[in-house]
Amino acid sequence: MPWVLDGAGARAVDERLEAAGLLDLTMEEAGRAVADAAHAAFPHGAALLLAGGGANGGDAFVAARHLLTLGREVQVLALPSRHPLTRLNRRRWRAVGGVTRALGEAALKRAAPGAGVIVDGLLGTGFRPPLRPALAGVLAALNGARERGVPVLAVDLPSGLTDSLATVPDGAAGADLTVTFMGLKPALLFGAAAARAGQVQLAPLRVPGDWVAAQALAAQPTDAQVAARLPVRGADAHKGVAGRVWIVGGHPGTVGAAGLAGVGALRAGAGLVTVHSAAEVPLLMPELMVHRHADLRSALLGTPVSGRPDALAIGMGLGPDAAALAREVLAWGVPTVLDADALQPELAGCGHDRCVWTPHPGEAARLLGCAAADVTRAPLAAARALHARLGGAVVLKGGPSVVAHAGGLSVSRGGHPGMASGGMGDTLSGVLAALLGQGLGAADAAVVGVRLHARAGERAAARHGYGLSASDVAQELGGAWRDLDAAGLPPHMHPRGVKFP
Repeated sequence: MPWVLDGAGARAVDERLEAAGLLDLTMEEAGRAVADAAHAAFPHGAALLLAGGGANGGDAFVAARHLLTLGREVQVLALPSRHPLTRLNRRRWRAVGGVTRALGEAALKRAAPGAGVIVDGLLGTGFRPPLRPALAGVLAALNGARERGVPVLAVDLPSGLTDSLATVPDGAAGADLTVTFMGLKPALLFGAAAARAGQVQLAPLRVPGDWVAAQALAAQPTDAQVAARLPVRGADAHKGVAGRVWIVGGHPGTVGAAGLAGVGALRAGAGLVTVHSAAEVPLLMPELMVHRHADLRSALLGTPVSGRPDALAIGMGLGPDAAALAREVLAWGVPTVLDADALQPELAGCGHDRCVWTPHPGEAARLLGCAAADVTRAPLAAARALHARLGGAVVLKGGPSVVAHAGGLSVSRGGHPGMASGGMGDTLSGVLAALLGQGLGAADAAVVGVRLHARAGERAAARHGYGLSASDVAQELGGAWRDLDAAGLPPHMHPRGVKFP
């Protein structure tokens, strides 16, 4: 399982490695991974390595030694070495003929123009702003070299970023490639910080997996792991057992939202989908059943227990009565997706363990009573706080989305920036309701639904380009399901046991 670690978690793993006498071996692995990545991605020209005084500097010295053995011209500029293993690997670098020069802004400006790649091993996950003036000058020179076309590879994290935050502190370095260790850092996943890190590679260090898992903030399941949670439909299935799903939404002026949720539910495998609304919802697919009610609340309350759905989604374009209606249907105990207008603070405590709440950052801020910037600055913490307040499973939507549930946090993979358009969340709500209706629990439905929706967005982007509509994405849900299903099986086998052509 790929894990997400912050600096404190990484240091805790390092402490266990040190106690076991393995930290030196792990640093050797890390430095070699950096060298291999630098040589593969940027094979031409001299390698210029910048070594800080901490453990990142040690990784840089190991990388310098391995790059030298690969036949590269190597220069090292270093700060005074503080970490014992950094001092050790500085001596090893010297033992193979390596020369180390003092690092400063002027020295970097002199050396950078002749480099084919600069390896940033200055600051790691332990850094907290602000930068010292001398180091700020070095990072400014590093960014200047990158702007002039010299590629930069960062060791673990671009210098100056804060490991657990999505924001970019003043003066932080940028990178074209970041090689990180043991687990992805939150700053490499979210917001402007992730953009500053460039492409990210997780180096496969031979570290005991349970040591890392014990310190992890979150998991990031692979497609094969997501595929293992997909519902399986037997050959004798019929529409009555494939999930009866209701969509409760739509209000004059916002009728499309409920229709898109209905399409999402159908495309994600629901057997029967009915839209209940106080407005005239467009029939986006003839397979949808649409019921308009003069009094939606009375219609819902009048539903006998035997007539209730297997799952429902509520809130999409529902309007000002959404919170009251959501309170009523939550009392049924039916698996429920709450979105948009149904995401109201007064519903905290009204949910149950079969609920999936789906706020975007603005809605999350409303639920938590904070600013949206606080949510986007630390999405993992925000998702955890939302789950503590709401229960069930929470999908904090974004790029990437975070799922919070009783078992912990999960960070989704993939998606496409073109999905930043109206209606995407409505379609996702329908997908989630369909998965709940097919028998998945809230946590599994959330993890599977978010990745399924993201994969459909990737497919839609390949077909249509950047500007995507929610309808484009909905049409790709079947193909996305097939892709995930195939990811969980041997590559020569089709999900139904038939060989690929």
